[in-house]
Amino acid sequence: MHLHPLSLSVLLLIAGAAVMCVAVTTTLQGFRGCAVREFSFVAQKPGCKGLRITTEACWGRCHTWEKPVLEPPYIHRHHRVCTYSRTRHMTARLPGCQPNVSPLYHYPIALHCHCSVCSTQDTECETF
Repeated sequence: MHLHPLSLSVLLLIAGAAVMCVAVTTTLQGFRGCAVREFSFVAQKPGCKGLRITTEACWGRCHTWEKPVLEPPYIHRHHRVCTYSRTRHMTARLPGCQPNVSPLYHYPIALHCHCSVCSTQDTECETF
């Protein structure tokens, strides 16, 4: 098998009696499933300077479909997104905060991810 230089290898471990290893050798366009991936962003809030944070976040594509039906609402939807199933919450201290602004910034670290219905409690749910 020939691997493209931009290919991605992901190792998924399933706890329990069986351990299953899956090597994914495609980019996001071909990968279907959910995985934990390193993610960097700039944490910002009014009255403080930004701070670059590296954390773990959920990444992937989940099986989704729609089909027309004859009765209202005239469509049957099955939309799932890659989202958190287990997290740990962390706190960073932002630099250069004004005296009346707390420097504390809270963010999650993904420990495990799965395909599920989108929840606005921990995920940005967008429809196009």
